[in-house]
Amino acid sequence: MPDATIPDTTIREARMQGAVTAPRFSRPLAVVAAAVALLLAGTVVLWAHYGTAVFYETILAGIAACL
Repeated sequence: MPDATIPDTTIREARMQGAVTAPRFSRPLAVVAAAVALLLAGTVVLWAHYGTAVFYETILAGIAACL
């Protein structure tokens, strides 16, 4: 009767297949999220520094320049 034991290489391969998983977050998504966070932080800093009225007028002037 043949030996019914599983070779060590098969067990190792099975463990390695389970160890390789997809990353939780993709790198492009992390870069975009970081860029959005920096833009929002910059907006808050400028708003706090210049005040709401001046900040609002600057945004309106920028939009008007584009149109």
